Amino acid sequence: MHLYPTRSLLALVVLGMLAIAVGCRGGDSSRELILATTTSTQDSGLLEVLIPRFEAESDIHVKVIAVGSGAAMEMGQRGDADVLLVHAPAAEEEFVAAGYGVERARVMYNDFVIVGPPSDPAGVAGAADAAAALAKIAASRSTFMSRGDHSGTHAKEQALWAAAGLDVPRGRSWYQETGQGMGATLTISAEKEGYTLTDRSTWLAAGDQERLPITVEGDPRLFNVYHVIVVNPDRHPKVNAQGARRFRAFLLQQDTLREIGEFGRAQYGQPLFTPDPA
Repeated sequence: MHLYPTRSLLALVVLGMLAIAVGCRGGDSSRELILATTTSTQDSGLLEVLIPRFEAESDIHVKVIAVGSGAAMEMGQRGDADVLLVHAPAAEEEFVAAGYGVERARVMYNDFVIVGPPSDPAGVAGAADAAAALAKIAASRSTFMSRGDHSGTHAKEQALWAAAGLDVPRGRSWYQETGQGMGATLTISAEKEGYTLTDRSTWLAAGDQERLPITVEGDPRLFNVYHVIVVNPDRHPKVNAQGARRFRAFLLQQDTLREIGEFGRAQYGQPLFTPDPA
C-alpha cells in the first residue's frame, strides 16, 4: 500500500531528516521517540511548549520530524516513526484500516482559511463558501500558491477544488506548487501576491498578516482536526510502542489539553488550537 506518491525533492528531504533521526538512535531505544508530525504543529510553536514538558515527565527524548501528513504517514508505513500527530482524516482512516496504525485519537482542532493579497484581485474577500472562492480565483486567473506536498492542507485544497466542480488546475501559469511546508508557502505567497490555503495557527504564528489578510473563513468545510496515531508494533516490532503510547496519553491528559487550549491566547488574542479529545 502506498498512500501518497511523494515528489522527488520532498522525498529526499524526508529521507535526509530520517537518516539523521535513525542514525542518532543509539543506546536504549525505549528512551527515544520519533514523532512524525505536520509542519503546522511545528511552525505554530506548539511543540516547543509541549515536547519539553513531555520529556521532563517521561525521561524520553523526542525527535520531531515535521513534514506533511502524507509524508508522516509514509514514515509510519515503513516503521520509521513511532507516533504520528497529523491532520488528514480520510488518509488516516485508510492508514489505520490497512493495519499501519492503532489507537487513533482526536486531540484538537482549528480551521483552515484562504488568505490573499490586500488588493483581492479575485474579489473573494468575505466569501462564506470556500469552494466558490476557489472557482472565482480560477476564473480570474489570480495567482494561487499550493503546497503540492500531499500534506493535510494539500488534501483539503484538493477536496475544495472537487467541491467547486473543478479539476486541480496543475499546469496553469497562475497555479503554482511550492512543494514546501506551510510557513514557507505563506512567505512565497506574500512575495508573489498570491492566494493560498493555510491553517489559521500557522498564519497567526508565521504568516505575514498585512500582506496576506484572511479573505475566506467560516465555511464548515474548513474544519481542521488533528489526531494522534500509534504506529502498529505488530507490523513494526522495533518501534517504541511504549513511548508512543505514553506520548498519546500525555496529549490527552487534562493539563496538556488545558495548555493546548491556552496556547497563543496571550500573544495573538486567541488560542491557536482548541482541545477536543472526542
